Amino acid sequence: MSTDTRPVETEGPEAGSGDGRWGGPPARMAVFVPSAVVICLVAVWALVAPKNAENTLADLVGTVTTGFGWFYVLLATVILLFVLYLGISRYGNVRLGPDHSRPEFSTFAWASMLFAAGIGTDVMFYSVVEPVTQYVAPPTGEAESVQAARDATVWTLFHYGITGWAMYALMGLALGYFAYRANLPLAVRSALHPVFGKRIDGPLGHAVDTAAVLGTVFGVATSLGIGVVFLNIGLNVLFGVGVGVGAQIALVVLAVTMAAVSATTGVDKGIRLLSQLNVLLALGLAAWVLVTGKTTFILNAVVMNVGDFVGTFPAKTMETFAFVDNAEWMSLWTLFFWAWWIAWASFVGMFLARISRGRTIRQFVAGTMVIPFSYIVMWISIFGNAAIDRVRGGDADFAEVAQQYDGAGFYSLLQDYPLANVVIVIAFFVGLLFYVTSADSGALVMGNLSSKLRSVQDDAAPWMRIFWAAVTGVLTIAMLAVGGIYALQYATIVFAVPFAIVLVLVMWGLLKALRVEAYRVDAGEHHLPTMLSARGTREGREAWRDRLARAVNFVDADDARRHLDGVVAPALADVATELTERGVQAVTETGRDYVELHTEGGEHPFVYRVELAEHPVPAYGGRMVGDHSRYARLEVHLDGGGQDYDVMGFTGTQVIHDCLDQYEQHLEFLRMV
Repeated sequence: MSTDTRPVETEGPEAGSGDGRWGGPPARMAVFVPSAVVICLVAVWALVAPKNAENTLADLVGTVTTGFGWFYVLLATVILLFVLYLGISRYGNVRLGPDHSRPEFSTFAWASMLFAAGIGTDVMFYSVVEPVTQYVAPPTGEAESVQAARDATVWTLFHYGITGWAMYALMGLALGYFAYRANLPLAVRSALHPVFGKRIDGPLGHAVDTAAVLGTVFGVATSLGIGVVFLNIGLNVLFGVGVGVGAQIALVVLAVTMAAVSATTGVDKGIRLLSQLNVLLALGLAAWVLVTGKTTFILNAVVMNVGDFVGTFPAKTMETFAFVDNAEWMSLWTLFFWAWWIAWASFVGMFLARISRGRTIRQFVAGTMVIPFSYIVMWISIFGNAAIDRVRGGDADFAEVAQQYDGAGFYSLLQDYPLANVVIVIAFFVGLLFYVTSADSGALVMGNLSSKLRSVQDDAAPWMRIFWAAVTGVLTIAMLAVGGIYALQYATIVFAVPFAIVLVLVMWGLLKALRVEAYRVDAGEHHLPTMLSARGTREGREAWRDRLARAVNFVDADDARRHLDGVVAPALADVATELTERGVQAVTETGRDYVELHTEGGEHPFVYRVELAEHPVPAYGGRMVGDHSRYARLEVHLDGGGQDYDVMGFTGTQVIHDCLDQYEQHLEFLRMV
């Protein structure tokens, strides 16, 4: 579960981490301090009293498994159904951005980034560990049977499958919708605005973002812990480096150092290129195992795995083993994976939101549910079935090695293929790069969640990113000292509980906001005849020649600002005055490039904003005033985003009538709500 969550290159000073200064955006102390204190206390506790920490975590996991196991299972299923419902319902047409926005990336580029988001060191680790373990020690049924072989890889696909991606999709939808369409901060608290209103700016919002940070820290620490152990084994295989705490601490320091270098020198582009290279190498690695191994057997197994997954998914998704004492198995597998996905939801969700502006909810759901899972099916089916086939061939030593929580089974499997040493070096490099980008991008997201960002494209200050990289590194070392990967699993299950509750509120808030969207659309359809009638009968209608002249003459930004200040601002001021006199509190705001009228009070205030925007001169004809290549538009924005039409050249009366058209539509919307 690893991805580079940084935004892609954008133009201007807002790109990347703001303006590049060391200071950057200020910390949101009400989130930063509690999160840092809790993490540091847990790390110190684990380092000072590891035995006590291990016993306490084990007891807490027992409590969570007994008391909340059903909740994790039910929540995962509900989230999946909820996301699928949004995709196929009328809400699927809603864009993650203003109505006129379009995707920033081509479908191929977007699919490539979604594809990359599904790859991580942990997928390499579990692609051998889990299938072999489920075959040798299945939750039910006879061990090492044909049925156990069929179920083993399917259980792995289930734990890495569409259920987890539905959690990512939920947070991606929520963050993208409220940031790009509702113009709220790119933070988890924004998704709760429809439920709690302005209270999200107070202690409630701080608590939500703190829960997100804590969940993310333990989720990232788990991935780093798995990566540390996996890479330590790789170094041992390649160079004879000892397996132990010393080498693992060195690898953690490497990840923290790389994150610090990225934060202070702006090497995002280089790491992104390496990440793309890593995707190609990972695909090449899987293809090598497929082509040089038992190709026909693996292809048959892949087809069978997909069929078994589809056929058994309804039963697996609600499986709690109520009549079988499988508490330990559940805590090590299903509950751990669901907690892990929950912990990473805000992390990967932010990445998905950053790359999906302008796409519809239907496109988003289809892409996030299909593209990454296709990679998961390919990787796990190839490596999982190859590993099971080797065990079924009588290699008991490999079966023993593959079940160890250190990744040795993955390297051992590769040793049976041609050019084994070269292939193992490539596998180690792939794991190393995924490991480093997990630490780097994880620190960035935790920094963003605990900062007051100036815009959606802004990122946390370098010092904040370095701090979270270091703290996560210390926590990883502390948890490994307590009990290795098992301790990280236990901690993830425990600390994911608060954010699991947040996900319930996120679903509620997103559904409530989308219902408002539906009311708005219905209100517009009901009010359209009135608007058309008003446009046809208003006084002072311009002659058609004047209208044509306005359409083909493109003004520059200075002319547009003069029109904004001299015509639009006085007209909206008149409307605000009249509304206030009639008992509706309305005010206007004026900036250098915008004028906004909005009402005050109520859950759904009316907003009419005219904002200057520059565009290239259309190639279909017309004359540019001042002979420039770009022209200015005065575009209308409502509370639902930009309306994609221009009021440059409107008279004051026309601006007033346009504002009233929108206000009457807003009243129709309020009536329907």
